[in-house]
Amino acid sequence: MGIKTALPAAELGLYSLVLSGALAYAGRGLLEASQDGAHRKAFRESVRPGWEYIGRKMDVADFEWVMWFTSFRNVIVFALSGHVLFAKLCTMVAPQLRSWMYAVYGVLAVVGTMGPWYLLLMLGHCVGLYVASLLGQHWLCLGLGLASLASFKMDPLISWQSGFVTGTFDLQEVLFHGGSGFTVLRCTSFALESCAHPDRHYSLADLLKYNFYLPFFFFGPIMTFDRFHAQVSQVEPVRPEGELWRIRAQAGLSVVTIIAVDVFFHFFYILTIPSDLKFANRLPDSALAGLAYSNLVYDWVKAAVLFGVVNTVARLDHLDPPQPPKCITALYVFGETHFDRGINDWLCKYVYDHIGGEHSAVIPELVASVATFAITTLWLGPCDIVYLWSLLNCFGLNFELWVQKLAEWGPLARIEASLSEQMSRRVRALFGAMNFWAIIMYNLVSLNSLEFTELVARRLILTGFPQTTLAILFVTYCGVQLVKERERTLALEEEQKQDKEKPE
Repeated sequence: MGIKTALPAAELGLYSLVLSGALAYAGRGLLEASQDGAHRKAFRESVRPGWEYIGRKMDVADFEWVMWFTSFRNVIVFALSGHVLFAKLCTMVAPQLRSWMYAVYGVLAVVGTMGPWYLLLMLGHCVGLYVASLLGQHWLCLGLGLASLASFKMDPLISWQSGFVTGTFDLQEVLFHGGSGFTVLRCTSFALESCAHPDRHYSLADLLKYNFYLPFFFFGPIMTFDRFHAQVSQVEPVRPEGELWRIRAQAGLSVVTIIAVDVFFHFFYILTIPSDLKFANRLPDSALAGLAYSNLVYDWVKAAVLFGVVNTVARLDHLDPPQPPKCITALYVFGETHFDRGINDWLCKYVYDHIGGEHSAVIPELVASVATFAITTLWLGPCDIVYLWSLLNCFGLNFELWVQKLAEWGPLARIEASLSEQMSRRVRALFGAMNFWAIIMYNLVSLNSLEFTELVARRLILTGFPQTTLAILFVTYCGVQLVKERERTLALEEEQKQDKEKPE
């Protein structure tokens, strides 16, 4: 009940006012804390001089972000620009060979970046999974794929394979793990699709063209083989009307976001403050809650920028890549929580949906979620903090189903049926607010640290109870209601669009 129910405009206006005021108040506390801690000894390594005309120090605690957009910015721009120009030339001269040209350019870029021995290592894994696909056994392909993935995540095989990379540079480890991990997932997707469709007779060349598409090679996102092959095999692809304008807008948005994040880091040291627990403990409760929330928002922005840049290039190549992840602000259910939509789609197609079916039965859902998070743990790299993260999120996903089943139980279902649709929406939003903070706390464990997560939980739930706990819960409730209203509006617009498209 209450899914398509509108709330009074005055009530929604109150929610907007409360939420904006709370965010501004928390932001002010973080800004003051950043100013006070700028010269702390503990901040020296990660807070350094920034842009001269801003005149403030900058938070540089995120190694990957700094590398991508400083020392490796020109390399990334050069490689992707070369791909775009090369692809455009090939599309004009020999469009039927464009998939081959993408692969050739990708192979050359991989060799130039990581060396020929790394290329041979990737080819070895490709050939191994291709041979497995010829046997037509799903379990064998998935098992070999997971074994290959494990070889890049566990010693001693990881140390041995990393020796295939020639030279040393700052992003070497990131590129090695990214290229290797995504290669295994792509090859496994190819093998499983070959088993599912033996009549299509996919070749080793199809696998190589799929794997060595440069924009996706190192950082993803993952497109399952069936989707990639169908799109890249179009001889004369046609762009939808207005597609080029949307591509330009996405590219411009990515540039603006990168600049905005850099400017933000001059004023808010959200990545450095959690590393100094003594200083973080002195923050007001509102600022501490804002700090926890902003850490997850930043990780989403980081993923959105990375995938936005890559997706812009892929769309120029007439592909329809996975979209960036859903904003953490709009998440209040574990079933929609992910930071990489491509990997999420891969896991859902080959593991989660395959085992869990419609995800309405408790036992199959438990088995499906455990299997999915076991593979996710392997993907992230087995360690204590990843085990804890997987356990918490697996529990959260199943707990949602248990609560849903409980709500469908006779007495509770009759109680909800007695409520108005608007009141039902309010009750559900209250549970959504609690779920929202469970999502934040469970993911803060891996995105920041267990110690910082414990500090936030203790301050907001224990020492801050009841004033801080209830205040933050109410602010979150306001946010969930605004998200629900946005979802309701989009659903109505989609229904109206479908009604217009129906023949009279």
